[in-house]
Parts: sequence; structure tokens; C-alpha cells
Amino acid sequence: MPKLDAQISTLQDKLTQLKLRQQRLDARKRAVEAQRERKLATRRKILVGGIVLTKVQLGEIDNEQFRGWLDQALTRADDRALFDLPMR
Repeated sequence: MPKLDAQISTLQDKLTQLKLRQQRLDARKRAVEAQRERKLATRRKILVGGIVLTKVQLGEIDNEQFRGWLDQALTRADDRALFDLPMR
């Protein structure tokens, strides 16, 4: 019986290690997916921003309205300075 108990104990340890390894793999998969989603979101923002800036330059979006949007949305000092908006 002691030999059988030792085998059970060894297999339980191995199972615990494998479960931990699976948890780490799952966490890594989630982290990679989250990073991929952040990159896609950033790319979407860049593309939309480029389109909006082009529309403003072409006069298809009113410059004053655009600056009003920026004034309402931007709160950080360095962001506001980028668009020559007064500090709040």
C-alpha cells in the first residue's frame, strides 16, 4: 500500500503542476489578446483622427466646431498645449 500511496501523491503533485501551467498559459493567451485589441483600438483612433483632420483642412468640418470639441474633450495640460488651447 505505501507504494500505491506514493504513486497517488506523485500523480497529484503532477496534476497540480499541470493545472498551474494551464492557468499560466491561459493568462498569457488573455494578455496577448488584450494587447492585440489595444493595438487595433489605437490604429482605429489614428485612422479616425486622420480622417477628421483632413475633413477640417478641407473645410468639410467647421474649424471652430472642431476646436470646441477639442476644448470640451481635452483636460490634460500637455494635450491642450498640443492644440494651442488655453489651460484650464
